[in-house]
Amino acid sequence: MTPRAAPRSLRARLVATVLVLLTAAFLVIGLATTIAVRQFMIRQLDDDLRSAGQRFSRFQDQGPPPGPSPDRNDVFLGPAQEPRTLGAHVVAGRVVEALVTDKGGTTLPVATKDYAALEALVPTAQPTSASLSIGTYRLSAFPSPDGGFLVIGLPQARAESVVDGLILIEVIVLGVALAGAGVVGAILVRRELRQLERVAETAETISALRLDRGEVEIVERVPEIDPRTEVGKMGAALNLMLDNVGGALEARQDSEMRLRRFIADASHELRTPLAAIRGYAELTMRSPLSPDAEYSLVRISSQAERMTTLVEDLLLLARLDAGRPLDRAPVDLTRLVLDAVSDAHATGPEHSWRLALPDEPVSTVGDASRLSQVLANLLANARTHTPPGTEVTVGLATDPGDGDAVLTVTDSGPGIPPALLPHIFERFARGERSRSRAAGSTGLGLAIVHAVVAAHNGSVQVDSVPGRTRFTVRLPAGPPADLPPAGPPWPVAIAPPGGQPANSPR
Repeated sequence: MTPRAAPRSLRARLVATVLVLLTAAFLVIGLATTIAVRQFMIRQLDDDLRSAGQRFSRFQDQGPPPGPSPDRNDVFLGPAQEPRTLGAHVVAGRVVEALVTDKGGTTLPVATKDYAALEALVPTAQPTSASLSIGTYRLSAFPSPDGGFLVIGLPQARAESVVDGLILIEVIVLGVALAGAGVVGAILVRRELRQLERVAETAETISALRLDRGEVEIVERVPEIDPRTEVGKMGAALNLMLDNVGGALEARQDSEMRLRRFIADASHELRTPLAAIRGYAELTMRSPLSPDAEYSLVRISSQAERMTTLVEDLLLLARLDAGRPLDRAPVDLTRLVLDAVSDAHATGPEHSWRLALPDEPVSTVGDASRLSQVLANLLANARTHTPPGTEVTVGLATDPGDGDAVLTVTDSGPGIPPALLPHIFERFARGERSRSRAAGSTGLGLAIVHAVVAAHNGSVQVDSVPGRTRFTVRLPAGPPADLPPAGPPWPVAIAPPGGQPANSPR
């Protein structure tokens, strides 16, 4: 399969187009000039041919002068004929004599193989060209007194040499003209397209900006260009579009900031009354109560705790959106994984928790508390949305290519619906109730995972099919951390990277 040629620039295509048009124009002019010159030279040769024929005919009518003749030229062709002039006498369709003069003034006989071309001529017809053994000749025939006809011919090489010289000159002029036109055209096109390149550079600079979030200020504009030109009109339109986009981005940023401040302020203000509600509920539950009152207080305390979690999550997201700086310190991911799985085992003993850790510890640079929350949210998501007995494997490895830390959480649950996968990390995105064994979740856990990982310059992805769901978190590599304890004191199965976990002691 032939590879596709690389696309050429507009400058190269314009110069190539101009050169093609110039070449076509030069070829048409050269062809027309060559044809005109050749026809002119043939007409001039025919005029010379008629003059030579008249001299030949008068000499044959008058006969040779009295006295001895120095050569056959004066006897047959007559005087004052050009060198290489051909003369022939044809009687009854046969050549009786055919001679040609040379440069020394003598005559030579014409080869008999050329007689056929001479005998085929028609008297009083227009001159015609014939290829003879001595070259291409322009021949003309006219009647003679004895009933035959005389033939006079002049070599066509002179006209052909002029035409050949003209063609050579045209080729040289065409080459020089095209080379000069290419150089000058490239300079002129480059100068004219410089303004268009400025427009492209401005558009390329704008396209490299992150416009989806954060405060964005578009200061780049196309320099002033003559608005009467097409490029000037395009530059003015691009500047107007950038003004509109800049205004829209400012409005979007202002709206986002107001919303973030509102969420942060509301979350902060709700923390105090929620804490008071939980405190009073716990205080009241210490006194003897009827079963209905005790049940109501348990429900009040449970919902208050859930609302507190929601408020904390909203406050964390608002702080992350506002760009609050995170702690930056070496973090031992291996230790975080061990602690998180231990907590998950205590919270969800009905699940089968597995570990797949490397022999060497894996570390990164970041906020340890926030990364612990990432692990806790991923494990809570697996525990909440899978039935009892589901196997959940937490893996940790180092990418041999770029050295990034790769954390995976894989469960054998029913999987995530395909329609939900593109929105799984959005805020308040909830799975189907049939996938959850509880009353559902706030829908902020995975959104927090995505926000925290993004704040650490990492990435998180999910792949899900029925029977296997895997979350993959990639974090930049960090300096080596201290080794964790030799083995966890909790009942969790440990497996090497890529291997099968050992049987859980549960």
